Amino acid sequence: MPRILIIRPSAIGDVVMASAMLPAIKKAWPQVSVSWVLEPHLLDLLRYHPAIEEVIPWPKAKWLSLLRQGRFVRLLKELVFFSRLLREREYDMALETTGLLKGRLLAYLSGARERVGFESREPGRFLMTRVISRGPQNHWISSEYRYLLESLGIDTEDFRPFLYLPGELRERVRESLFRSGIREEAFILFCPFTTRPQKHWFLQRWIDLARVIRERLSMPVVLLGGVGDRELAQKFGPLVINLVGQTSLLESAAVVSLARVVVGVDTGLTHMGVALDRPTVALFGATRPYLHTMFSRVRILYRPRPCSPCRRRVTCDHRYPCMREITVREVLTKVTELIEGDHGA
Repeated sequence: MPRILIIRPSAIGDVVMASAMLPAIKKAWPQVSVSWVLEPHLLDLLRYHPAIEEVIPWPKAKWLSLLRQGRFVRLLKELVFFSRLLREREYDMALETTGLLKGRLLAYLSGARERVGFESREPGRFLMTRVISRGPQNHWISSEYRYLLESLGIDTEDFRPFLYLPGELRERVRESLFRSGIREEAFILFCPFTTRPQKHWFLQRWIDLARVIRERLSMPVVLLGGVGDRELAQKFGPLVINLVGQTSLLESAAVVSLARVVVGVDTGLTHMGVALDRPTVALFGATRPYLHTMFSRVRILYRPRPCSPCRRRVTCDHRYPCMREITVREVLTKVTELIEGDHGA
C-alpha cells in the first residue's frame, strides 16, 4: 500500500486549512495510507479523521529544550530515534507544507523517496527532492495546498477544509451546554483571541456586539479561548457565557459545530467554523488568510489599506485602522443575514 506523510505540525488554523488535502488525496488514490506529523497538543484535531491512518507526535518542545541546554549529543540521539520511527513506515512521499527548515528536516528524517514541499527563502532546500511554488495569490481558502496537489496531478474540484468530530463527543458537549442553559444552534459564538495583537478587533467593540446581540436577537453569546485568554475574557462580564480555558481542543471544536453563528478574527477557532460548515463571520485585517471559500455561509469583513496585509510588519504605530474600520453595525448585519438566510433555506 502506498504511504504518504503530511508535515504540517502547527498551528491550529494552518492545520485546519491544510486538512482540505485529505479528501482530495483519498479520492485520487483510494488505497493510499496517510499519516500526519503534529505537535502533541494538536493530535486530537485530526486523530479521528477518516482519511488519516495515523497521527504522529513531533516532540518539538523536547528538541528545543535540549538545544537551549546545549545537550547536543542527546539531541542527536532524539533525532535518530524519531527518524527511525518514521522510516519504519517506509513512506513513498512526504508532503512538506510549511516551507520552513523544520518541516524540511522532518521530511528528510522520514526517509521518504519523494519529498515535495513549498519554495521559500528558508535554508534546507537540498533536503527536498522537489520544490513547488505556492501558486497564484487568488485569495481562496487553502489555495496553496490546492496548488500543491494540482502540481502532483490530483483533481481539486471540490477542495475545502474538513474536520471530523466523533459523534459521542459532540453529543457529550451538547448535553453539557444544555445543562448550562445553552441549546444547540441557539447561541452566537465569539472567537476573539489570538496570540498577535494586530489580529485583534477592539475589546470594547466585542463587548458592544455582545450587548446588541442579546438585546436585538435575544440570543446568548458564548465565549471561547485558551487558558491564557482568561484574564481578558473576564472583561466581558455577565454579557457572555464564558467557556474560555474550560474546554479541550476537540471540545472547543464541538462547541463551534453547535453554534448558530461563529464570529471571530484570524484564529484557529474561526477557521474551524468554516471547516465544520457553520455560518461564520470572519474579521481580517493585518492578516488575510483568504477572502473566498467554498462555503456559502461564510462572510468575510476585510478593509484593505495600502499597507495590507502587513502580517508581522506593523506600520501603523499599533493603531490598526484596518480593524478599526470594521464596525459593530457591520458585524451585526452579517450575523443577522446568516441567521435569516438559514431560516429562509
